Amino acid sequence: MITSFGGLFLALFSGICGTQSVYDVQWLPCQFQDETVQINDEGIKEVKFHYRSAGLQFGNSGDSPINPNAITFLVTTSKLDMRRYVQGGEESLECEIQRYNTKQIVMRWPGFGAQEHDVWFTCIFRHSQGSFKLTTFLRHTPAQEGFHEKIQIGDRQLLTTSAAMVVLTRTPVIHVRLMEKQTLHCQFAVDHKQADVTVEWVFQRRGERTKLFSYSSRTGKSEGSGVSMKTIAAGDASLKLPLTRQTSEGTYACSVFIPPLHTNTDIILNIQEPPRVSLNVGQTLSLTLGEEQKVVCETQGYYPLDVTIEWLREPVGSGLVPEVLKNILYSSHRHHQDGTYSLSAFFLLQPGLEYSGYKYTCRVQHQSLGTPIRKSFTLIVTEQDSTLWYFSVFGFIIIMLGILIWLVPQFISARREAAHKMY
Repeated sequence: MITSFGGLFLALFSGICGTQSVYDVQWLPCQFQDETVQINDEGIKEVKFHYRSAGLQFGNSGDSPINPNAITFLVTTSKLDMRRYVQGGEESLECEIQRYNTKQIVMRWPGFGAQEHDVWFTCIFRHSQGSFKLTTFLRHTPAQEGFHEKIQIGDRQLLTTSAAMVVLTRTPVIHVRLMEKQTLHCQFAVDHKQADVTVEWVFQRRGERTKLFSYSSRTGKSEGSGVSMKTIAAGDASLKLPLTRQTSEGTYACSVFIPPLHTNTDIILNIQEPPRVSLNVGQTLSLTLGEEQKVVCETQGYYPLDVTIEWLREPVGSGLVPEVLKNILYSSHRHHQDGTYSLSAFFLLQPGLEYSGYKYTCRVQHQSLGTPIRKSFTLIVTEQDSTLWYFSVFGFIIIMLGILIWLVPQFISARREAAHKMY
């Protein structure tokens, strides 16, 4: 049993998305994507799409158009006010209206004042920052009787409509980490009670489609899991995912069918795991002139694959633009069992005295990061201690003199003994 839930949605949006709305706006500019059917040279029908200037006007039947130079879709007051579900102000909205084809399903919509020959339009609101997508079905009753999917619309024509059904997601594109629980938001409302609704969730990845859940209020039967039956009755068809893995990445489609209206709302889920960055040296590296050190920047556990690692060098506190080091060597990408990757960037440091006091920074950029990760160390280069060198030389001389003093008497004694034996 589905009822009108404008108040519920308004409360949700006021609490979650803030108080800013377009609820009091009477006119919203919108693009009307119209279509023209032509017969080509081979006798085949071709549909060409083109945009026309239009707008939504909120008011009552019989109102004059606020903008007489555009097509006006006059949305009259009903039990379902689409403005209640819109997040943000007018400047943050992208609006598009399209014709809707009921696929030859001929039936009277159960809402007040509906006729079998009604024609339908969809109005799609998208937030410029991607925070929601709202699809509204607008019902228009043409003057002529009969079933007509296609009506001609003039450049300055006013069409009186009413909002019959809305489908909303607050998660059109989401970025999540591995091994996290996630809820894909999908809610709907209609302008009448006891609507027959069919809800379905489908997952698409690399060309393969998998049905995750389905429910029909007519039969009361459901398949799959992840959606609460209690919340469907309140217009909430959100899908709860298990712990996310690499294979969770893809497109999820929330399908809502209330005859003769049907819409698929796509939700794109991207896995993003930020890298862990470490150096094989401490915050200060001290080297003696002539020494060398292999310096490694290890970047681990990131997803997806693309990552940028750079080594920078700059004098501490100079304010100069850091120098990007050349001749950096990279390991091959290492792929781990959890789907993440690792990469190392290293070089052989053979510094001169002029680089003492310089800061060396490993900068890592990845799409999961708002700002790059930086890991740095300061280099200290010293000369060899001359006092120690003198002591070493002096000690060597003393030792050699001691050996010489010991060897000379031995040599003289040996000469004397040899001469004594001869005589």
